[in-house]
Amino acid sequence: MGLLHASLLNVFSEVKLVALCEKSALMNRLFKRVFSTTDIRIVDDLEKLRGLGLDAVYVTTPISSHSQIVKDLYAEEITRNVFVEKTLALNYNQSKELCEIAKNVGGVTMVGYMKRFSVVFKKAKEMLRQGDLGEPRRFKAYAYSSDFLGLTEESKSSASRGGALSDLGCHVIDLALWMFGRLEVRDVLSFARNEAGSETSVSFMALNSSGLSGQFDISQSMPGYRMPEFGLSIECSKGKIEVNDDRLCLTLDNDSAQRKLYRHDLNDGVYFSIGDPEYFRENREFVDSLLGNRQCELNFDNASIVDYVIDQVRGRTGRQ
Repeated sequence: MGLLHASLLNVFSEVKLVALCEKSALMNRLFKRVFSTTDIRIVDDLEKLRGLGLDAVYVTTPISSHSQIVKDLYAEEITRNVFVEKTLALNYNQSKELCEIAKNVGGVTMVGYMKRFSVVFKKAKEMLRQGDLGEPRRFKAYAYSSDFLGLTEESKSSASRGGALSDLGCHVIDLALWMFGRLEVRDVLSFARNEAGSETSVSFMALNSSGLSGQFDISQSMPGYRMPEFGLSIECSKGKIEVNDDRLCLTLDNDSAQRKLYRHDLNDGVYFSIGDPEYFRENREFVDSLLGNRQCELNFDNASIVDYVIDQVRGRTGRQ
């Protein structure tokens, strides 16, 4: 993720990549070789970023290290502006602490929930806001991958990625918060762990302040999903929206015809793409927020609510 963000930032005319921090000796040597013809510094310790006059730092390390790294960035006065890959922290208490520190420091913050920058999910939110579908009545959200399908031995890989909730589920939790507001977990329907104690699949129910109910199904071992997929099915008083990474299907009660919109129908192009176009757009948003000295919508405060929901689920299963 660090290389992906660095590659994207490198094409913005307003941005100069100054340094990469990598503790792995092997990767450190590789980076020095790759960037040998540039003036980019390759360092192996966070303190070596002091004095470089950095406008911003991206934190793309494993989730368990986010909290300490961000606190060190602020404490050492390396930067006031921080982008953190999802999730913000390992739990909600850590996230709250980071929010308070960031508020006192006063910089720009952002967390990498890039699905908000998907043209199809953005279109679904726009349709809900326009009101043609009436009031939302219930929704279902899913996040599936086959990453750990069929594994029989103890796997530490899932745990290092935060488990199914932090690795996959966080994206659809954030999308639901974005569309429906704050959620409270009401019931955990199923919960499976691997031998390392990390959750691999979860199903739970949640409600927003208006009583809208939603069911979340999250799994890292779902057959048929070579690549991760995220989706929402939203039932409204006048119709239904079904949306995933690639397309949106709209059905109105007064019209039997189903309308389908795909990514290419919604002007999904960007002028430089690595991974999905969403990554370019989220980096553009962070850079523009820095230049405009304004907060991002996906700032630490808003992103911390995802950790709040995840903690609620884990608290009901005895794992926090």
